[in-house]
Amino acid sequence: MQNRLTCTKKADMFKIAKGYDHVTKTIRLPEPIAQELEKLAYENSLSLNQLVVQCIQFALDHTASDENAESKQK
Repeated sequence: MQNRLTCTKKADMFKIAKGYDHVTKTIRLPEPIAQELEKLAYENSLSLNQLVVQCIQFALDHTASDENAESKQK
C-alpha cells in the first residue's frame, strides 16, 4: 500500500512559510519598558518578538522624513 503523504518529486515538497526573511539582532531595553512589552505581548497572545516588530514597523511608518516634515510645514 502506497503512503499518500510521500512526495515523489522535490517540487511536490511542502514548504512552511515563515512570513518574512529575518535577521537576528540583540537590543538592550530599560527594564520598565521590557516589562511593559512583555505584559502587552501576554495580554494580546503575541510573542514578545511579534510585538516588538509591530512596534518598530509602526514607528517607522509614522516617522516623518526631513523632506516630508518640510512639505507639511509649507
